[in-house]
Amino acid sequence: MGKIIAVANQKGGVGKTTTAINLSACLGLKRKKVLLIDTDPQANATSGVGIKPEDAEYSSYDFIVNDTPIEDVIIETEYTNMWICPGDMNLAGADLDLAEQDNREYKLKKALESVKEKYDFIIIDCPPSLSLITLNAFTACDSVIMPIQCEYYALEGLSQLTKTIKRVKKSLNKDLSIEGVLLTMFDSRTNLSVQVVEEVKKYFSSTVFNTVIPRNVRLSEAPSYGMPVIAYDKNSKGAECYKKLAAEVIKKNKK
Repeated sequence: MGKIIAVANQKGGVGKTTTAINLSACLGLKRKKVLLIDTDPQANATSGVGIKPEDAEYSSYDFIVNDTPIEDVIIETEYTNMWICPGDMNLAGADLDLAEQDNREYKLKKALESVKEKYDFIIIDCPPSLSLITLNAFTACDSVIMPIQCEYYALEGLSQLTKTIKRVKKSLNKDLSIEGVLLTMFDSRTNLSVQVVEEVKKYFSSTVFNTVIPRNVRLSEAPSYGMPVIAYDKNSKGAECYKKLAAEVIKKNKK
């Protein structure tokens, strides 16, 4: 059975989609079958693997809101062992469209039941908000990866997110856990980055990944070419770090 991991942070610009894409691609290279689900209306995870959202017949919106079979939505990417459910702008209205539906928090969970046996990992790229779509992701997943930027307000956002996860665990998904806190955009030249790492490790000790994602030009450039960084520049610092993260995730989930 596939491990379902949501990549979430209500703050934008923290490396959430970058992590979802590159972790998925690196897990694929390590011979794990991976399904990446783009639930963000901006569809950056979709374009980040070279697929134009407008070219896809269906999107994640269709299986979450319209009960389209998820098998009809899944597209094979050109990257090893990696498939995607693309996102599109329709997801921006998903909260309103779900509001009147029964069991609205469980739509994504229900949709994944038919395919979770087919993949080793299902990675959900959440929108940068604590919306109904994010709530669906937390209800459907086994665990959450929380990327946080090495900046001043990082801990503030993280505490809000952990409170939400606790509420979901209490009422909707008793098995939900934190897969790990991932420090991103680390700049070793600044005291602030070093201080943030220390603070996060102090508060979240055992749940912080050993891998820290640095600020890296190649990592920033890769999405504009529609490629994960391991395809764009496999020898870059960013690629090396995401390979290490994938190894950590695999090790943590060995049965």
